[in-house]
Amino acid sequence: MSEENLQPVFQIQRVYLKDLSLEQPNSPAIFLEQEAPVIEVGVDVAAQPLAEGIFESTVTVTVTAKIKDKVAFLVEGKQAGIFEARNVPEGQLAPLLGIGCPSIVYPYLRSNIADAISRAGFPPVHLSEINFELFYQQRMQAAAEAQAAAAAPAEVAN
Repeated sequence: MSEENLQPVFQIQRVYLKDLSLEQPNSPAIFLEQEAPVIEVGVDVAAQPLAEGIFESTVTVTVTAKIKDKVAFLVEGKQAGIFEARNVPEGQLAPLLGIGCPSIVYPYLRSNIADAISRAGFPPVHLSEINFELFYQQRMQAAAEAQAAAAAPAEVAN
């Protein structure tokens, strides 16, 4: 192999909106409420290989707005990207897919979520920036703790 073929390659192939859903179960009555809604936001990140050196990275955000006990709206968006990652050192691929790719995809999702909410007749919700490095570290720590907890009963039984 030539020296050039061993160089790490990282390229964005495509960024796209994979899924977007909006529900307004209590419209139009909810528009008559005077209180400001309570907003809850959930975030998830996933990555999967599509082909040799080609990966899909997905960021999912769920925004729920409630006024008292009634749902004003529920928006779930899934933004994805197809990325080429070749010759990336083994220890760097997971962080690239768990931190770098979501950091590229998330701004598109933020815009799509704000647009969907405002088109639904509500003031736009501007999602905060996310530190995907910290998010990745927290997920890795939670996975390690879950693995340790699953292994602990087996050790006690012996």
